[in-house]
Amino acid sequence: MTAPLPGPPVLVLGAGPVGQTAALLLARWGLPVVVLDARPGRDPIGSKAICQQRDVLDVWDSVGVGAEVARRGVTWTTARTFHRDHEVFSFTFADRGRSPFPPFVNISQCETEALLDERIAASPLVDVRWGHRVTALEQDGDGVTVTCETTDGEVRVTGTHAVACPGPRSDALRSMLGLSFPGESFEDHFLICDVRTDLPGWESERRFYFDPGWNPGRQVLIHPCPDSTFRIDWQVPPDFDLAAEESSGGLDRRIRQVVGDRPYEIVWKSVYRFHSRLVDRMRVGRVLVAGDAAHLVSPFGARGLNSGVLDAENAAWKIAFVRHGWAPEELLESYHAERHAAAQENVDVTTATMRFLVPRTEEEARHRLDVLERAATDLAARGQVDSGRLAEPFWYVDSPLTTPDPGRPFPGRPPRGDVPVPAPGVLVPDCPVTVAGRPDVVRLRQLAREGVTVLVGDDAPVPELPASDGLPVSVHRMTDLDGTGLLHEALGARPGEAWVLRPDAHVAAVLTRAADVAPAVARLLARPQEDPRAPHRSQARGGSLHEGLATV
Repeated sequence: MTAPLPGPPVLVLGAGPVGQTAALLLARWGLPVVVLDARPGRDPIGSKAICQQRDVLDVWDSVGVGAEVARRGVTWTTARTFHRDHEVFSFTFADRGRSPFPPFVNISQCETEALLDERIAASPLVDVRWGHRVTALEQDGDGVTVTCETTDGEVRVTGTHAVACPGPRSDALRSMLGLSFPGESFEDHFLICDVRTDLPGWESERRFYFDPGWNPGRQVLIHPCPDSTFRIDWQVPPDFDLAAEESSGGLDRRIRQVVGDRPYEIVWKSVYRFHSRLVDRMRVGRVLVAGDAAHLVSPFGARGLNSGVLDAENAAWKIAFVRHGWAPEELLESYHAERHAAAQENVDVTTATMRFLVPRTEEEARHRLDVLERAATDLAARGQVDSGRLAEPFWYVDSPLTTPDPGRPFPGRPPRGDVPVPAPGVLVPDCPVTVAGRPDVVRLRQLAREGVTVLVGDDAPVPELPASDGLPVSVHRMTDLDGTGLLHEALGARPGEAWVLRPDAHVAAVLTRAADVAPAVARLLARPQEDPRAPHRSQARGGSLHEGLATV
């Protein structure tokens, strides 16, 4: 954790998982935080978002809860897809490195929130204030001031910046920020029940059924959860009435069509109508909008909360670097550039899924049926079956912070269940590394999240980076970190390369000249870049840079 920075706090508007994550990450960078939430306290009812992706667990691990979330949750590695009662295909998830986390963990959002709350309670830098409903927001060149309605009357709270993540029902806040929230709402509804029962063999896989005999013409999704509980989602007609379904015995029949003649208990139930919406801007001055307040997508693919946590990480390190004076205020604009593009990707992917799940025309319905029937024997047809492309980190290939490398072009969206080949903009694969002076074996992503990290190949000169006011930059020879060869294998590192990693563990640059490292670091911090034609200090003095590695 970075030493505490004196001064005004950063405001976090919303104490859900995205706000909790933002607060803990900001505190990790040494910033005081005030969290404001309109609710009187934590809502313990309902499982809500249950499916946490590997790289989100990795973010939570940086604040001390990732391993515990993984331990308490149910892990699964296989996604099975059925048409009616016949399995069409299944796939498992790739890992180009050696992550300690499974591809997905299913756990109640309430339990995740409780674990994050424990870490917040242990942090002297985070002040959570329940019962503070934001009624006005003002900002100027010095900070952000929000007016809150409380049981004790109106109060004003001021901070230098704000992360706004109060959830989907944020129309008032979006209006205060002058944001539009275009998109669409899907007509069909979905019945969701968490059912506690015993289903042997289903504990470690996700099952998706197209048009099963027990929900004809629609879909059913089944996820395993802890404590012998299964999340079951039924697509239902727009006029579905849950109360009538219960009173008529229809809900019991639905559940028994899945679980059979065995005892069960309904832990939670609800009916949802899904939306696909995205704000026009995710940065408004000193306010960064995150999570469901910024984007809504259907849950097929688990891209809601997972994407929101990655919003929080992106926002936190950038606000921290600006507050510490390590980067100019212009760095915050890259939050919009990167996370809006990520949200748009999620909208595109989930909208395509909903079009496949809920055809709008007879022609679309015939196409879907044809694809599903052919998929039983046709590999090409299987690629067209869309039961929800599962959550994945976005690739910042086109970010203004990324230095492109013509020798490592981004090939585009990877195949389902796979991850991109390491390249500029991509989240770096994880693996164990050994750092001199540390008794413990750390992971590459843990190392990267300590600041700006430069990895230098055996044959590459060590770059000299300009001195900066406390900027956390470390330079490491890859061989010194990589006693097993896993690092070179995971990266696909080539001789003579230098890799620049961002504080969120994405690759900022892969370079073959030491002279290009300093400009790449300047670029990832949105600093004015040096004239590449000007000689670097290392060149001007004419000495070799192989005499040692420095931590700047």
